[in-house]
Amino acid sequence: QVHLEESGGGLVQPGGSLRLSCAAEGKRFSSYHMGWYRQAPEKQPELVATIFSNNSTNYRDSVKGRFTISRDNAKKMVYLQMSSLKPEDTGVYYCTGAQTFATLQVGQRGYGSWGQGTQVTVFS
Repeated sequence: QVHLEESGGGLVQPGGSLRLSCAAEGKRFSSYHMGWYRQAPEKQPELVATIFSNNSTNYRDSVKGRFTISRDNAKKMVYLQMSSLKPEDTGVYYCTGAQTFATLQVGQRGYGSWGQGTQVTVFS
């Protein structure tokens, strides 16, 4: 497993932008599929973006065209660039990683690696 630590959350007005970063420690990072989950208060985590080990990407419909996930294997980093933010984007964002997509998409701690999360609040 890899150890993950997020940074970059904060308060932003609607229409604004934020860039989340995730630093990974561990071996074989490049072989991991990486994702960003978002959890709103009293809701289940939802997978908003995935970047696979081959660098292909996938996005939740609600963030397509607004969010961009990327990775730098040499630095063991994953990023989530968020723009045109909306109040419904508010939540705790978790960086996750797993060696299979089946594990990544379970969406629960104990399945794959999870960071501690970073809060994103979009308010007017």
